Amino acid sequence: MANRFVLNETSYHGQGAIKEVVTEAKARGFKKALVCSDPDLLKFGVTKKVTDLLDEAGLAYTVYSNIKPNPTIENVQEGVKALHDAEADYIIAIGGGSSMDTAKAVGIIDRNPEFADVRSLEGVAPTKNPCTPIFAIPTTAGTAAEVTINYVITDAEKNRKMVCVDVHDIPVVAFVDPDMMATMPKGLTAATGMDALTHAIEGYITKGAWAMSDMFHIEAIRIIARSLRGAVNNEAEGREGMALGQYIAGMGFSNVGLGLVHSMAHPLGALYDTPHGVANAIILPTVMEYNAPYTGTKYKDIAEAMGVDTTGMDQETYRKAACDAVKKLASDVGIPKDLKEIVREEDLDFLSESALADACCPGNPRETSVEEIKALYKSLL
Repeated sequence: MANRFVLNETSYHGQGAIKEVVTEAKARGFKKALVCSDPDLLKFGVTKKVTDLLDEAGLAYTVYSNIKPNPTIENVQEGVKALHDAEADYIIAIGGGSSMDTAKAVGIIDRNPEFADVRSLEGVAPTKNPCTPIFAIPTTAGTAAEVTINYVITDAEKNRKMVCVDVHDIPVVAFVDPDMMATMPKGLTAATGMDALTHAIEGYITKGAWAMSDMFHIEAIRIIARSLRGAVNNEAEGREGMALGQYIAGMGFSNVGLGLVHSMAHPLGALYDTPHGVANAIILPTVMEYNAPYTGTKYKDIAEAMGVDTTGMDQETYRKAACDAVKKLASDVGIPKDLKEIVREEDLDFLSESALADACCPGNPRETSVEEIKALYKSLL
């Protein structure tokens, strides 16, 4: 079986990368943008860093900002209407996963209107046309939505997240500028950074992993492990490292899938509106321990990428060392150790059933069940 790899047409990296938005828009002959960005980024002037460039260049745009942290079907449908009302021919997504996921769904429906109900996009939808061109500008170092073929939309009516996978949704250009991430508060930096680490680790051990994806994931783990603490302290080197590390992780996992950490995190976002990065960060060490017997020698690589000297360690020891290194990093950046403040015990059956049905679950290296997932949730209470 052939292994497929899908990446952006173009990506820009480093300080000042956002200035290339004007270059790319003019080169592609675009006339008007729908700028998708969330209300907080507008409030704190982050979106303005990009719209000022558009204003200076005389490029037309309309802003759409009705985007929730866990974007809903309604957010998407309103975004499609905003795109049509604006008569925009491309989208500029500015923000974290919420803005970019919304933009992807909007762009897909614009060019594939038979999926206007949004729900029919769940899983691997048989869309025929590439989405409306998207320029993606991340403001968090975590989701890597700017380079992935995945997006997640919340079905608020059913209290569940829909994972959508579509090669037609990938942004045509990504602008990964660490200066756009400098305003993130410590808590958000930590959570999104641990989300990126989760992508790298789950992508490295998922059933679909192979040589090319392994190359990206192990390097991403290495960069994130040495950069996240500095990024949380708002050090320039740490910010730059996380901007790159999270993108490299996205290059990998987008093409091979994830696992049980994401499957368990998604229902928390749907039911409690828990920030995705926080949910992943809390769950990751526990699921790593659960998966350890099914990972061959890969935890040795993970431990070493996290900075552990594994010389003389047997398999059990280096597996524990990998899990401990992740726990230590999470603790150092202030991630909560459990789900006590989030999960209600009466919801465990619903959460466990939702996790097993999640699109990420089949990629987990260890086969699981509702009962085993419920036990994992309970262990974190």
